[in-house]
Amino acid sequence: MSLRRARRLAAAGLLVTVCLPAGTAGAQDPQRIAPSVGAGGVDLSGLTLEQASAKLQSSLKGRVGQPVVVRVAGKRFVIDPSAAKVVFDPLTTAKRAIRAVKPSTTAQAGDTAGGTAFGADVPLAIRHSRLAVRAFAATVASAVARTPHDATLTIGLKRLRLRRAKLGLALDAPALAAKVDAAFDAPLAPRLIHARTAKVSPQTNADDLRARYRTVITVSKREFRLRLFKNLKLRRTFGVAVGQPAYPTPAGTFHVQDKQVDPVWSVPNSPWAGELGGTTVAGGSAANPLKARWMGLADGVGIHGTGEDWSIGSAASHGCVRMHVADVKRLYPLVPVGTTVLIR
Repeated sequence: MSLRRARRLAAAGLLVTVCLPAGTAGAQDPQRIAPSVGAGGVDLSGLTLEQASAKLQSSLKGRVGQPVVVRVAGKRFVIDPSAAKVVFDPLTTAKRAIRAVKPSTTAQAGDTAGGTAFGADVPLAIRHSRLAVRAFAATVASAVARTPHDATLTIGLKRLRLRRAKLGLALDAPALAAKVDAAFDAPLAPRLIHARTAKVSPQTNADDLRARYRTVITVSKREFRLRLFKNLKLRRTFGVAVGQPAYPTPAGTFHVQDKQVDPVWSVPNSPWAGELGGTTVAGGSAANPLKARWMGLADGVGIHGTGEDWSIGSAASHGCVRMHVADVKRLYPLVPVGTTVLIR
C-alpha cells in the first residue's frame, strides 16, 4: 500500500495501527528479587514477591515453630513460640528482599538507593513478646537460685558449735532473656541455650566468726562453773559463786565492758550494803569485796575475785560472779574488753 493511500484510509477512519513497546508480549513481567539476595539463610534470587513469600513460609516455618530450651544447673526449661507470641511475616520479608537493589555504577559507596545492599541477607520480619521472654527468664532464675547462708555460731555453756557458711547461686536473668530473644529473632540460630549460674558469697563466713569470737566466757549458774573458750575451743574451767536467790546473777548474753586491777568499789544504795551504801571503797582495801581483778558486764554486775573462798561453788553473792583470787588473776589477761559472756 502506498503511503498516499494509507493516509487517505487513516483519514477516513478505516485504518487502525497498534504500536507495542519493543520486546513486550502484551503483559509486563512481575518484579523479581535481585540475584544473591536472601532472607534468614534462604536464597530468594530471581523470585517474585509471591514465590519468595511462599518459599520463606515453607523453609522457615519449622524453625520458627521450634521452642527454645535452656539448660542450667542441671535443670531444663522450655519456652514455646506460642508462649513468646512469635509472629513471622513472610510477605513483609519478601518485600524487603525485593527492595534490595544493586547500587548504580555512579552511586557513592554505601548508597543503596533506598534499598538493602545488593547481595545482602535481608532481616526477617519476625517479632515476639520481649515481656514474655523476660518473665520466662525471671522464672528460670528463681528456680535455680540458692540463697547464701551465713556461718553461725551457737554458744552453749559447755561447747561452741560452728556451722559453716554455704555459697548461694544466682542467674543473670536479663542476660538469659537477651539470649532467648536472639534465638527467637534468628530461626537458624541454635535453640539450645546453656546458661551458667554465678556463686553468691555469704556476708559472714567461718573465719569472720572465729575472729569475732576469739574469746568467749560461759557461766553455768547451776553448775557454778565458768568456762573460758579460745578460738572456739574450751581452754580453762573455773569454779565460781553466783548470786543469792534474793540477788540473782542476771542471765543472758553480755560483753566485758571494762577491766580493772584492784578495782574501787562503788557501794550500791542497797539494804545489804548497810552503812557503806552510796560510798566508795578504795581498791585493795580489806573492806573492799572486789578482790584483785574486775571485769564489768552490766549494771554493776561483773566477774571479780573474792576473799570469801568458802563461797565458791554456791549461790552467795549479790549478783556478781565470784572467783578465787588466784583464778581471777589467771583469767584476767586472757579476756579482752568486748569478750562475749553467756550466763545461764
